[in-house]
Amino acid sequence: MTDFAIAGIGGRMGRALAGLIASHPYDYTLKAGFEYPAHPDLGRELALFLGESSLPGRLAAMESSALRGAEVLMEFTAPAASLEHLALAVRTGTPVVLGTTGFSEEEEEKVKAFARQIPLLFTSNTSLGMNLMISLAGRIATLLGSDYALEVIEAHHDQKKDAPSGSARKLLNALAQARGLDPDKVCRHGRLGLTGPRGRDEIGVSVIRGGDIVGEHTVMFIGPGERLELTHRVQSRATFAAGALRAGVWLKDKEPGLYDMQDVLHLK
Repeated sequence: MTDFAIAGIGGRMGRALAGLIASHPYDYTLKAGFEYPAHPDLGRELALFLGESSLPGRLAAMESSALRGAEVLMEFTAPAASLEHLALAVRTGTPVVLGTTGFSEEEEEKVKAFARQIPLLFTSNTSLGMNLMISLAGRIATLLGSDYALEVIEAHHDQKKDAPSGSARKLLNALAQARGLDPDKVCRHGRLGLTGPRGRDEIGVSVIRGGDIVGEHTVMFIGPGERLELTHRVQSRATFAAGALRAGVWLKDKEPGLYDMQDVLHLK
């Protein structure tokens, strides 16, 4: 049994996490659900707020007293709020699964500093299949060699704020590392006009936004006479919730440090 607190419980991911916790009462408990201080539903019963009759407690603003009852904080909000919540988690000594994306380089350095004080699992995607794909993509790029061109295509819903996605960046980093390349120098984000011949070390990146696409990623390995495509599609946000809760169970007894889903799956 693992006791969780959820920041941003009214958001897409927060609701998915709460729903999965409610449906697995012998595996997980919800100790607290948080929203921003001016949220109009603060104080409302979580069961009514979320439509999950088995969930106890009331919607609260993030505070130390409520967080101390949890073994792990699930943090899927926005960069500025995430940093505030991480500071609070440091004060209470609470491990954090951090799935927020869109951090600047400076903000990521602050995240890493927090990880020196608490167990912190920082990931852009908690899907088990996606994280296996990241590992496989790097291995395939190494095995096939530089005769195979690399292209990454990602698609998400029309409300996603950052591009390319955090998972796409993970894939790009894995591919570049496999080839001994600097991703900031070799990634080609879209093509327009007279682009000339494709560079040998170039890694193409294409981004699609629209509708309610939960998440799709494809890596194309394009060689002479053949093409290999590695694709991962998510049909439900519950997939991310299941992976995040698994990560939280794994994280709760760990020493302070920065972890990711590759650690959870023993892929390092």
